[in-house]
Amino acid sequence: MVVHVYERAKAAKTVDAVVVATDSEKILQAVRNAGGDAVMTSESHRTGTDRIAEVARMPAYAMHELVLNVQGDEPLVDPAAIDACVRATRTEGASIGTVMAPLGDERDLANPNVVKVVTDRNGFALYFSRAAIPFRRDENTPREGWAAARRHVGLYGYRREALLALAGMPATPLELCELLEQLRALENGMRINVAEVASAQPGVDTAEDLEKVRAILEA
Repeated sequence: MVVHVYERAKAAKTVDAVVVATDSEKILQAVRNAGGDAVMTSESHRTGTDRIAEVARMPAYAMHELVLNVQGDEPLVDPAAIDACVRATRTEGASIGTVMAPLGDERDLANPNVVKVVTDRNGFALYFSRAAIPFRRDENTPREGWAAARRHVGLYGYRREALLALAGMPATPLELCELLEQLRALENGMRINVAEVASAQPGVDTAEDLEKVRAILEA
């Protein structure tokens, strides 16, 4: 995963550092050989949140107030989505920021590898799920209700104190049920602001996804 750490100034728009956090010596050397910055982290981390919290505690990155996590399974991430995630994280009242995009079709809604999110009227997350949410009770359900779900894009921005607090919390029941680390934050009362972007580039969750992304890159 790639960790962006931003300058302390609240209005800063520049990235202060970009570092790849990995537990693979092969990845570490590949990044460094390409001229990038990479750090070795523990093999015991269960989630990306826990891994980047280790980086945030390192002396070289301890003074930064905003941390953005671009996970390795989002190789085609749009820079506009990164900007949107930063804005969401800086929203008043937010501990964490993330991004959503419109769902493609009914197959996305039913696909457990496509994580869905629903938000309140102020853009804060109510719930994330692999299931089709909200449940459409019958054919008379108003469209604005059952069509409210969006596709979650796997970007996370954290205020430093929120990141370290979250990483220090035990895994929660909903997190373990859905295997979605952001549910740990919601279950502990943290507020996640979700910015919407026009579209989402495909992530890699399955072997089929990997072939699709390879085809895009080769093209």
